[in-house]
Amino acid sequence: MTGVTARDGDIRMVVADLDGTLLHGGATFEERYLSDRSVDAVRRLHDAGYRFAIATARPVSTGLAFAEKLPADAVIYLNGALIDFGPAHSDFDLLTGKRPAPDGHLTKIGFPSARACEVCRGFLRELPGLKVGIVMDDVRYTNFDVSVYWKTQTWRYTDFSDGDVPTGVADKLIVFPDAEQWTRLETLVPDDFDVHVSEGTMWMLMSPQANKEHALRIVCDRLDVPLARTVTFGDDVIDIAMMRESGLGVAVANANPDVLAIADETCPANDDDGVAQWIETHLL
Repeated sequence: MTGVTARDGDIRMVVADLDGTLLHGGATFEERYLSDRSVDAVRRLHDAGYRFAIATARPVSTGLAFAEKLPADAVIYLNGALIDFGPAHSDFDLLTGKRPAPDGHLTKIGFPSARACEVCRGFLRELPGLKVGIVMDDVRYTNFDVSVYWKTQTWRYTDFSDGDVPTGVADKLIVFPDAEQWTRLETLVPDDFDVHVSEGTMWMLMSPQANKEHALRIVCDRLDVPLARTVTFGDDVIDIAMMRESGLGVAVANANPDVLAIADETCPANDDDGVAQWIETHLL
């Protein structure tokens, strides 16, 4: 990090994770929500001339509704596999390839679906009971019932055989290993994939260039904002590299201990509108 502080008056862009950070918690994934205070703080922030971006692991299907409530200049979906540079003019069909996007509107970083299927088949040869899937254009092609984890996401059953998954650019692989599979799975991940673990349960295998820190650099370059003049908010291990990459990394009080350990500052917890409080105190 570069030592930027809010008191320096140098911050030009705020970047916030959603789950566990900007969103209030809920009994289920679908019940997490954005408070009126957070919406108001971000709107006033944007009106004051600051840039604002979202950086989330969520796919379009569960992230778009939050992006539509906020005046975002960019939205990083799927931990960096998809970046939307025109949120005010985006809809589900445009973001998922059902209709073409204007030049420069989207940046997509992934890998061929055929390669994804090959990796899934390799996993299952070694770990036959493994729950695994491919995420592409907001459809989950899986060998398990996705509704066990998410009630609203579109999914299709597959055995990952040739031709069973459409040709295209896959965003990520998702894997839910049980305790006995965890160690063995670590040895099976190919070198052309990076692993991120979300909330201690779901493995996400992605292109090495599909991550929040790389996406942050792309957004800063596109919006002409120096990295040193950004502040990022996060709560999970997957946010650490992004927080280190930015000028100032702020952890919510409910963050993973590893995130708290590397943060420049800590703000109140997500359920106390910590990001909104920090914005109100330091930038408004």
